[in-house]
Amino acid sequence: MENTGAIKLNDFTEGPILLPLIRFSIPVLFALLLQAMYGAVDLMVVGRFASSADVSAVATGSNIMMTLTNPLSSFAMGITVLLGQQIGRKETEKAGHTIGAGIVLFALLGLVMTAVLTIFTRPLAVLMHAPAEAFDKTAAYVRICGSGVLVIISYNLLGSIFRGIGDSRTPLMAVAIACLFNIAGDLFLVSVCHLGAAGAAIATVGAQAVSVLLSLFLISRRRLPFAFHVNMIRFRPDICARIIRLGLPLALSDLLVGISFMVIQSIVNSLGLIASAGIGVAEKVCGFIMLVPSSFMQSMAAFTAQNMGAGRQNRAKKALLIGIGLSMCAGIVMFVLNFYRGDLLCSLFSNDPEVVLAGADYLKAYAIDCLLTAVFFVFIGFYNGLGMTRFVMVQGIVSAFLIRIPVSYLMSRLRPVSLFRIGLATPCSSAVQIVMCLVCLYRIRKSLQ
Repeated sequence: MENTGAIKLNDFTEGPILLPLIRFSIPVLFALLLQAMYGAVDLMVVGRFASSADVSAVATGSNIMMTLTNPLSSFAMGITVLLGQQIGRKETEKAGHTIGAGIVLFALLGLVMTAVLTIFTRPLAVLMHAPAEAFDKTAAYVRICGSGVLVIISYNLLGSIFRGIGDSRTPLMAVAIACLFNIAGDLFLVSVCHLGAAGAAIATVGAQAVSVLLSLFLISRRRLPFAFHVNMIRFRPDICARIIRLGLPLALSDLLVGISFMVIQSIVNSLGLIASAGIGVAEKVCGFIMLVPSSFMQSMAAFTAQNMGAGRQNRAKKALLIGIGLSMCAGIVMFVLNFYRGDLLCSLFSNDPEVVLAGADYLKAYAIDCLLTAVFFVFIGFYNGLGMTRFVMVQGIVSAFLIRIPVSYLMSRLRPVSLFRIGLATPCSSAVQIVMCLVCLYRIRKSLQ
């Protein structure tokens, strides 16, 4: 079979900044949106056609999965940054070896994660204080999703490779089709077969598999903008060490920050089934809220990495300011929507009035965070592109364990219990992160001239 076209390598080191940044960010945003639809559709369909116990199971189980698999996506940022820097330096001949070494490294990680998530499902459910009514369903959800973690890792790896070479459209095409499969699978397995949380998990894994297979098919039909052969897929200690050096701090940060949210979920679970389901519904809404700043974060990392590789530090700094401005515009819209119509958004995921009210109360606090994440998410992408992933790790850990968890716990002790007050822990931690990012920018300002 002949290749039908070449994948375009986008050069961010020349020309205008605003339009290329927007053009690259939009496909990233839509890909993230559709990826978030996996979990959102799970909760939406389960909320409509199953019990509150199933809703709690999907909410808690998906929280566990995100906590343990999101670090792998962050770890893959090491490949994005490394590829971006190589392209910025016009060293495209090294890109194929970077991809090959990354495939081997992530395959090994996938095997380890599969073992952890399939063997320790019940202890994880215990750790999360899953309500008794939803305990078995939570364990089943995690076990099924854990068995397909290799598929999830493969998707993240492919996405990081394409973003590293400046292509954000190919992953969008794959995930768009996969999302349709997930919706169809959820409707059939949950509403027709009445499998509840287990059906939602099966549909999610199946859709991720479709996404990976489709991505591989698209690659086989198109030419990469550099040489890549099967014999390049081998363990290369030097390349793996560079990927680990860039990606490991981000993965550790994401894991520990995720654990902080698991602790918050555990605190809320101890307050009862309604609170557990309410925060679970709200977190699904929050997942969509954070897509815009997340898309700019990933785009900023690729944009900055190329310009740093090309020695265009001042151009990278200009892109940072533009990215913050664009992200803030969207943040204001999200603030208004979530603060004043959180009940409407939560009603998309549950038809239980008590759960909807609890989720809307929590969303008011997250609405405040919309304004803050618009700033610090772009900062994080900028520092990732600079290769300052250790700083990103430190600021994430400090905000999570010195601010978010203590504030959540203290607020949960106040009576009457308010999910709004508990949710305030998140904007408090975001404010601290912005301060740390500004201090860091001041310290490195001379190197960006």
